[in-house]
Amino acid sequence: MATMINSTNFGGEMLEIIAFRLHDQEFCVRTTTIREIRGWAPSTPMPHSPPEIIGVMNLRGSVIPIIDLAYKLGMKSTVANERSAIVVAEVHSMVVGMLVDRVSDILTIPASQVQPVPEVTASFDKTFCEGVIANDNGMICFLNLAKMFKGTEADDLAA
Repeated sequence: MATMINSTNFGGEMLEIIAFRLHDQEFCVRTTTIREIRGWAPSTPMPHSPPEIIGVMNLRGSVIPIIDLAYKLGMKSTVANERSAIVVAEVHSMVVGMLVDRVSDILTIPASQVQPVPEVTASFDKTFCEGVIANDNGMICFLNLAKMFKGTEADDLAA
């Protein structure tokens, strides 16, 4: 739980976030989208599913898709191990599990600490990233799950 961010309010809105690692990078999402965090458990593969879908798992009687979040973000696939976690989120009224290497921290930060994503090139797609948080330990990419899992895509995952 090494990631610590100064949570002093600078007069603006405060954000509650959950930070996690994918490979050697730190990412975060708003806690309001998160239902729970589970330890890694194998999922059941589904034939002809999109490449980012690892499979499905039973979550208290409901079958939910498990997403390889690293692959979804254009990184190499995550190889699950005993430190891996499933971050269960609700996006567009659908519940999905996201495989991450490990959960780092749950933090409260001032919204003013989230900086805009810099323009890299005209072809750079920053749709999934809401901003960047700089701290003493490096940078945290603030993901937007609503944009990552568009409404029609969520319907496809549920089918």
